[in-house]
Amino acid sequence: MKKFINKDESFTCNNCGYQVEPLKYSSRDHCPMCLYSIHIDINPGDRQNTCLGNLIPIGIEKFKDTYKIIYKCSKCKKIHKNIMARDDDMNKIIELSSKQ
Repeated sequence: MKKFINKDESFTCNNCGYQVEPLKYSSRDHCPMCLYSIHIDINPGDRQNTCLGNLIPIGIEKFKDTYKIIYKCSKCKKIHKNIMARDDDMNKIIELSSKQ
């Protein structure tokens, strides 16, 4: 089982430059505007991954009563998934789902 460390921090998106605020109900792990993330964790919130490649959103999958964003790392090519946040740009989510 993955160990979860709650790291709900603000950051500036490496992809679009948006100033991302903490989520306040879970850990923020991607930009709500462009959906990009950084390959920074081995286990959620640990900030131990040295890859640091951009996680590019490539798809969406249903997960319980929400969705997971499917990412591919621009550096190591690993596939990674994050649960979408309530404030994610729904137009970007729809755009991703239509590419599948």
